[in-house]
Amino acid sequence: MKRVFTYFLLVGFVLPSCAQRVLSLDSCRAMALRNNKQVTVARLKQDVAMNTRRAARTKYLPKVDALGGYMLMSKEISILNEDQKTKLNNLGTSMTSAIGGKMPEVLTGLVQQGLISPEQVQALGQQASQIMGPMAESLNGVGNDIRHAFRTNNRNMMGVSVMVRQPVYMGGAITAANHIADITEQMSALTTDHTVQNTLYTVDQTYWLVVSLNQKNKLAKGFLDLVTKLDGDVQKLIREGFATRADGLKVSVKVNEAEMAVTQAEDGLALARMLLCQQCGLPMDTQIVLEDENRDELSAVSAAEPGLGVETALENRTELKLLENTVDITKETTKLVRAPYLPQVAVIGGYLLTNPNVYDGFQKRFSGVWNIGLMVRVPIWSWQEGAYKVRATRAATSIANMELAEARELIELQVNQEQFKVKEANKKYGMTLKNVEKAEENLRCANLGFAEGVMSATEVMEAQTAWLQAQTQKIDAEIDVRLTQVSLKKSLGILN
Repeated sequence: MKRVFTYFLLVGFVLPSCAQRVLSLDSCRAMALRNNKQVTVARLKQDVAMNTRRAARTKYLPKVDALGGYMLMSKEISILNEDQKTKLNNLGTSMTSAIGGKMPEVLTGLVQQGLISPEQVQALGQQASQIMGPMAESLNGVGNDIRHAFRTNNRNMMGVSVMVRQPVYMGGAITAANHIADITEQMSALTTDHTVQNTLYTVDQTYWLVVSLNQKNKLAKGFLDLVTKLDGDVQKLIREGFATRADGLKVSVKVNEAEMAVTQAEDGLALARMLLCQQCGLPMDTQIVLEDENRDELSAVSAAEPGLGVETALENRTELKLLENTVDITKETTKLVRAPYLPQVAVIGGYLLTNPNVYDGFQKRFSGVWNIGLMVRVPIWSWQEGAYKVRATRAATSIANMELAEARELIELQVNQEQFKVKEANKKYGMTLKNVEKAEENLRCANLGFAEGVMSATEVMEAQTAWLQAQTQKIDAEIDVRLTQVSLKKSLGILN
């Protein structure tokens, strides 16, 4: 039973330590870049810009369109009118009637001339009557066939068309649109880089904030130990009559203040760890330990690297590159705006299938025809609309150029400020080291004097407060050195 209890006791001590994750600055950066939503959005926008650029390339290529349709009409198109249709239907009757009406006059003239006898006229009339009836019916059928031949029969119409369009010259619009797409893709990549740098900068700040608060938490606990020990010593002196109760109350107040400082430091450290977990994409309740938390010396004092100055910032800052791309886009926009007011040329061609066949007597079958042509559009007069639009876009280019020049001046000022801050932080750190040495010596002397009875508890507390202040300033200076170096790299555009 004792062995089982011991086993579970060991497991209880081991599991919390295993649950903690040790993170370095590089690992925090990597997780932040992998899980940061803004970085993901920027990369998705970069994909959008890449596909938009690919789509713009297709404007140079011919386009093929297919169109099909069916239409049912309440009436069909008629080439003949109703009178013409009636005459064709009665073609034989009309012709035989006309012939029959003139035959008696012709035969009477022949009789009068003595060319034929009345008996022959009677015989011819009988023969004509026998011939005219079938002839009229036959000619009526021919007229009806002619009427049907002129019928379009287009109540049910079907058509299929395939058309090819190849732009030849669109006033420079296609080229300008492709240049804008290229620049937009570059801007998307620059925006991603800018978002990455901002993410790294934020993570670095939070990382060193956690380290700073952890050091201050240890310092607060160390100070609490000092004042607690002093409180115990004073209580002994009070019992022996070598110190007053007022001295004890002063030290007790200091102990309470030290305990409150420890509580505040622990709460601040917990919140800072939660913030770092959120930035790294970890659950906020994840137990993490940073590599730099337990280092005695955090600073890395170094001067600005040689050769890295304003010129480096002007070459690497994404803000400047974005503004330069903005200037280029405004120039291409001017070309794009001017294009509709220039001549445009395109080659078109296609193939058309129709039913009924309009090319062969409106027969009920599909038949097609191909076509090819050249289309030219030349704007003549638009009341100077194009000139006004071009002037507006050129003004936008001038504005972008001025914003670019102002940004260069501000970046130059920012780089100089960050370089001064690095030098100031390094100098301040060196001064805090000297102050810590003096404060520690002062505290040692105060403790020695208090032990020998030549110094009061108040003087010891003053020495402890001075020591706490010097140690706090040292921690702040160490973190400030780190943060100013990060800020300088960000201002130079080389934070990666």
